[in-house]
Amino acid sequence: MAGRPAPNDVSLARARVGRDRVRRDPPARLRAHVVTYTGYRMRAAPLLRRVNLPSTTVTVCLTWGAALDLSSDRECSAGRSGLDPVMLGLQTGPVISHTSGTGYGVQVELTPLGAFTLLGMPLRHLADSMIHPADVLGRCWGADLTEQLADASSWRRRWEILDEAITRRLADSRCWPSPVLCEAWALLRDCHGTLSVGQLAEATGRSRRRLEILFAEQIGLAPKRVARVLRFQRALTTLRTPGRTWAETAAACGYHDQAHLAREFRALAGMTATDLQILAPHGVPDRTSPRTGPLTSVPTP
Repeated sequence: MAGRPAPNDVSLARARVGRDRVRRDPPARLRAHVVTYTGYRMRAAPLLRRVNLPSTTVTVCLTWGAALDLSSDRECSAGRSGLDPVMLGLQTGPVISHTSGTGYGVQVELTPLGAFTLLGMPLRHLADSMIHPADVLGRCWGADLTEQLADASSWRRRWEILDEAITRRLADSRCWPSPVLCEAWALLRDCHGTLSVGQLAEATGRSRRRLEILFAEQIGLAPKRVARVLRFQRALTTLRTPGRTWAETAAACGYHDQAHLAREFRALAGMTATDLQILAPHGVPDRTSPRTGPLTSVPTP
């Protein structure tokens, strides 16, 4: 399977959004759980490195034909490498990816609440971590699903396979998010992380401690930590806005001042805001939903 070419390169060329990529929104029945599907082709080339930026999605990567190596200074192991599928929880810093050779892959971006329902486990165990999908979803989400995707005759068929696999898993789920958490998450997401935990507690009528427990279990990060990611995503939307100063960006995105913004960019992206601004035109925009931010990755400087 590893060396098998994709059966239908024409469908990729016709449907792609950006270089060697094709995106597809999930069907309406899955949109509360899935943000987007992305198919991509890795063409024969020297080793390529990218910085994958923090976002509020849980990511599943399934590849065939070329190695995908991931590394993070927050992952206690050496990272994940080779052809194995990988699942990443919410991240609070950059993940470096390395690819080489020619191959194909599919990336599924799940909403946090969709991932909680799909996986049926506390998402705090996935935060800043990388695991094999089969460890929590069973063997059908490892080599079996990857082989089905590699054998598919078109990208349309691959999307159908993913729709079917996710729908089956959701039908069997006995793990559904708390209504209180859903309300609090919607409030925090819609304000791009500018509400304090105290304000969330007042708005939902629950204690700060209760919200911290619910967020860690069903989102993956405590409210204060996930708010950092949401503010960062908001700030990313200004990278290509002409005429706006960093001080204006800091004020608009809920940072105390420009120095606060600079520290957060360094912590979350592993580089300065100016460096990221330079690399942004070469990054991968994600216009499918404001929930995932405007950039998912940029080439390494």
